[in-house]
Parts: sequence; C-alpha cells; structure tokens
Amino acid sequence: MKVAVFSAKRYDREMLGAANAEAAHELVFFDHLLDSSTVALAAGAGAVCGFVNDRMDAPVLEVLAKGGVGLVALRCTGFNNVDLKAAARLGIKVVRVTDYSPHSVAEHAVALILALNRKIPRAYNRTRDGNFELDGLMGRDLHGQTVGVIGTGKIGRVFARIMAGFGCSVLGSDPYPDPEFEAHGGRYVPVAELAERSDIISLHCPLTPGTHHLVNAASLARGKRGAVLINTSRGGLVDTEAVIEGLKSGQIGGLGLDVYEQESDLFFQDLSGTIIADDLIQRLVSFPNVIVTGHQAFFTQEAIGTICETTIGSITAYAEGRPLEHEIQAAA
Repeated sequence: MKVAVFSAKRYDREMLGAANAEAAHELVFFDHLLDSSTVALAAGAGAVCGFVNDRMDAPVLEVLAKGGVGLVALRCTGFNNVDLKAAARLGIKVVRVTDYSPHSVAEHAVALILALNRKIPRAYNRTRDGNFELDGLMGRDLHGQTVGVIGTGKIGRVFARIMAGFGCSVLGSDPYPDPEFEAHGGRYVPVAELAERSDIISLHCPLTPGTHHLVNAASLARGKRGAVLINTSRGGLVDTEAVIEGLKSGQIGGLGLDVYEQESDLFFQDLSGTIIADDLIQRLVSFPNVIVTGHQAFFTQEAIGTICETTIGSITAYAEGRPLEHEIQAAA
C-alpha cells in the first residue's frame, strides 16, 4: 500500500523504514505538515500517516477521501487534530498509537522538575563561563513536598510512582480513578483541593473540550502560591496568557513546558536563524524560572521504535482487511 507520511524527520524515515522492512509498504515521506495547502501531496496514496501537528479537519479529510485515502494512521497518542466525525462520514478509518513508553514522558516531566528546582540551566551556563558562584542557585528538597497529578493514566501513574520514590506525597485527580495509583501511595482528591495543596502540579490528561484551558486565571488563583507547573501532555490544557501573568505575579514559582498551544508553527523545526513572531513564546522563554522543550518528552529510542512498529502494524492490518486494534471512533 502507498502511504503518504507527513511531518517526516530523519528519524521517522529511518525507524519507520526499519519497521516496514517486512511489510514493504510504499512509504512516501514529506517534511511538510499535512494541512489544506499540502494535502494534494497525498494523491494516489491509500493511507496517510500524520503526527501531532498535522491538521486533519473536515476540508482536508474531504480531499483525502476524494483521492482514495481510506486510512489515517497517527504515529502519536493524541487525536485532537483529527475531525473524527468528518472521518466517519467520509468512510476514513483513524488509528493511533495507544501505548508506546509511558516512562519516556513521565521521566521527562521529572527531568523538568529537577532542572527547575535545582536551576540546572543557569548553573550550566555559569560554569561554562567560569562562574562557580552559588548565589541564586538554591533549590528545595523534593522529599516531603506534595505533588499533584492531573490525569492518572499510564503516564500519570508512572510519574506518580517516580515522585513517590523521591519521598513526595502524591495527590491525584481523574474522572476514572485507578487502583494502581492508590496502591503506590497516591490519594485521589477533588481537583480544587489538589491545586490548593500541591507544591508541584503535573498535567497528564488528554486535550478535550472539557479540559481545554484547564489551567486558567481562575484555577491558578485557587492554587498554592509559588507552585511549579509541568505540562508534558497537550499545549491547549494551559491558557498561556494566564500562566504568564501567574509567573509575573509570583503565583507560579516555576514552569516546565514540553508542549505549547501554538506549537504547530514552531516545534519540530530549526528557527534559530529567523525572527520568531510569536510574542507569547518569546515572553515565556525570557523568564528565568521557565524551561521550554520542543515536544521531546516522547523522544526515546524505545518509544519511537514502538510507535513505528505499531503504526506499520495498523497500516498492514488495514491493507489486509483485518480488524484495527487501535482504531479511534467518534463519540456518539
């Protein structure tokens, strides 16, 4: 089967190619994002393979359907960039990667916490300049702090287990409580109580209409002053302007982001030689207590290997007319 692979980087080409060695699908790689301006590149393909920032709204899906595309294979977990109702109406199947390596994202969230708390970037830059002064680098013991986990799925549970290992008290909030979270010492509380009590809050929930801007001016005002906020899930969970105000007022003591509301125009590309017009991201990175990484939390050898194998497996199942284990369907 011919598959148009969008947002393809060098590692996508290498690792998807390796996963495809036996199946031998015709993979056609494009560096471009999939959107209304690039959808014509998929002409002649039976399937398209997209990533987190590819835009598969109704107009794009209509063009794909007219061109004979019957499958959208997402090499990611999130699917908020796909109009599932339009896909169903057009007869396009949609699959995703439901499980790759929860450890990759959870460990990155912990890395952000440690880097912020112990001011690692500032210390690194100082010592490279021959400055070994400690003033301004004081952190806090994580042991004894309260960590709030919003979303206790696989990633949230791994993250909670790691933080419990540091000696933290772990609170959780999720509409679907999981006994495993509690078995490792976590305790479920209402989200308002979690915000009030947590020294660190880490987001591990999906982006849905109900969770859009879950972190906003009102929720920040209810939270513990000086708390650290970590988001390695989806950018739209956080109202960026409200967070900037929280940083300026000191309501937020530190911010670690691996995702960003407007990341589709920035992430996964080298813009170091250009003028970035996004004022919000420029303001964020100007704060000394903010660390932004470019959606790299998932980026480990283990995770990418599993993503590629699962994606090729789904494409093969579709091509052979077998049931799609990882199919996503629009809510009724």
